[in-house]
Amino acid sequence: MSSLVTREAPDFTAQAVLPDNSFAELKLSSYRGKYVILFFYPLDFTFVCPSEIIAFNKALDKFKSKNTEVIGVSVDSHFTHWAWKNTDPKEGGIGNIQYPLVADLNKNISRDYGVLIDDTVALRGLFLIDKEGVIRHSVINDLSLGRNVDEALRMVDALQFTEKHGEVCPANWKEGEDAMKPTAEGVAKYLAEHV
Repeated sequence: MSSLVTREAPDFTAQAVLPDNSFAELKLSSYRGKYVILFFYPLDFTFVCPSEIIAFNKALDKFKSKNTEVIGVSVDSHFTHWAWKNTDPKEGGIGNIQYPLVADLNKNISRDYGVLIDDTVALRGLFLIDKEGVIRHSVINDLSLGRNVDEALRMVDALQFTEKHGEVCPANWKEGEDAMKPTAEGVAKYLAEHV
């Protein structure tokens, strides 16, 4: 499997259930001009998935304040997504989340992003796509390992910081902290002050 980072995100058009519970065709390239967190999860009505989906929903205002849209994808149908959204979390549902869930019944989207396992379900892939439609970050977890939504937010911050300031973000960098100039002198100065 080769990395998609630095490449244009594979475009797709697919049925989705939207925040208002309506169904519509969602085209990824229509999000140009915004950042996108595109994440894949194995299946609706499962175990780790609702914890992630609800966590992304709780952080949605933070993503939106950074001009970032969140889109979830699984190999379920849009009808199953709708049913899951309309089931109370106390009964195994996810409630009325406010970002689209895309149906990937033919598994082509999961295949194009390199997250399909054994031609059955998607691994927990997450892709940060910039305003030009280029993938700038990705992480893929095994089925049993939930993602860290704060880390996804941190990566959005880091990408936007580097785009704005031309500096690079060191390990564990957080918004408001020092970054470093991408030169030998800049790295040496940063390390002298922070290590």
